[in-house]
Order: sequence, then C-alpha cells, then structure tokens
Amino acid sequence: MDKQKLIIDIQSIAKQAGDAIMEIYQDTDIAFVDKDDRSPLTAADTAAHNIIFSALQELTPDIPILSEESKSITYEERKDWTTFWLVDPLDGTKEFIKKNGEFTVNIALIENCEPTLGIVHAPALNLTYGGLVNQSAWLEDKGKRDDIKVYEKQDSDPLKIVASRSHRSEELESFIKRCGNVQCKSVGSSLKICHVADGSADIYPRIGLTSEWDTAAAHAVLLAAGGSIVKSDGHSLEYNKENILNPHFMAMGAIDPSTLPNWE
Repeated sequence: MDKQKLIIDIQSIAKQAGDAIMEIYQDTDIAFVDKDDRSPLTAADTAAHNIIFSALQELTPDIPILSEESKSITYEERKDWTTFWLVDPLDGTKEFIKKNGEFTVNIALIENCEPTLGIVHAPALNLTYGGLVNQSAWLEDKGKRDDIKVYEKQDSDPLKIVASRSHRSEELESFIKRCGNVQCKSVGSSLKICHVADGSADIYPRIGLTSEWDTAAAHAVLLAAGGSIVKSDGHSLEYNKENILNPHFMAMGAIDPSTLPNWE
C-alpha cells in the first residue's frame, strides 16, 4: 500500500464531501432530525457519507468501512478487521447548524487498532490537516501547505488549553482551574485535536463521551506531528473496540503529563 499516494486520494475524497456539505450550508435554514442518541442528523451528513463511502469502495475495495452514518455494523462483523477505514462524514453537526464554520470531514485508516493515516478537512474554513504516522503531518491553509508539529512548551509559558465549544462539563471547568496559568479557547469538532497537532494548543482534555469516528483522523494527524492521545491509565486511545465509545482522554503535544493535575 503506497500511503503517500493514498493520502492524496483521501484528501481529494474529503474535499469532494466538503463541497457537497457547503452546498447545503448555504441554505438559509438547515433542517435536521435527532438520531437515537439525540445528536442531530442533516442532509449534509448523508450526502457526505454517500460520497465518501462510494469513493472508498472504488479506491480500496478490499478494505472495509465503518462510518458514523453507516447502517449498524455489529462487533461480530468487525472484530477481526485488522485494517479498515473509519469515517465521520460531518463532525461537529451542531457547529454546522449554528453556521460557525467549525465542522470537519474526517477519514482515517486504522491498522491493528491504531490510526496510521488521517485527513481532517474543514470546508467552511478552507483548511485541511493531513497526517501519515511516522512520516509527516501538515496543514493546507487556503491552498498553501506547511508541515506542522506539536509545540514544546517552556516552563514560563502559560498552558494553552483547547476545549469543546458545545460540550463543557463541571469536571472540565474544575480541571482547567486547577491547571493554574492557562490560556483557554473553545473550538468545535475534531479541530481541537488538530490545534494541538499544529502547536496552537498544548492539550485538549476530553472529560466526556466521544465515539471512535470523532477522533481517529485527527489522532493520526496528532501522532504524525509528534503528539499523543492517552487515556487515564496512560495508554494510547485504541480503535475497533467492542464499545465504539471512547473513554475520557487527553490529547497532548510535547508536554510532560506528570505536570498536569489529575483529570479523572
């Protein structure tokens, strides 16, 4: 598998999905329905899913696909998958409905429970993050591409925290207060992890629920940029679990986790 060529194709697919999303984004009123988990579903979610699913099937017919908007795939069906695509066609649907631009198309390649390739495309912002683990990470901003890496925080620097715009909790607010000298900003979707990858934030604490497709693509970008995502036990976030929900985690740049207050 030539991943250098593959990721170019994946970026193109993500942008095609982004174009379809933006056509619907221009509508004055965005209609949505609530899914079983009470999260919103729009026509843009479905349109992006259909584009990505069809394109991936044509590009890599032997690699299975798990998408947020797929029909339910049981753990029995996927438990022996060693390689698969993990897709969130529209991450940050709440931000899409609010029209603040902070939503993304996420496509990740998972191998042996770890993300190895990821594209995060933010069509309204004209930003695309890419990552090939153990090779390179980059940000394409309005067509200009630059390599990115995590920031090496100095002792005198404030701790730069990025947090969820739509999912804040008392536990998170308590953690932020206990961090002391901080700069905190709120961002939507998987862009939070990408902000750690490009060095504009040191950490993204997620003390709340997410699903595997919410994090996988940005996780690949962060790993490629020199960062990590760890659970409370210190081990890396894993994929293709029986329960598709992620535990609480910390996305980190070049920072010593022992310098952080307890977050669980």
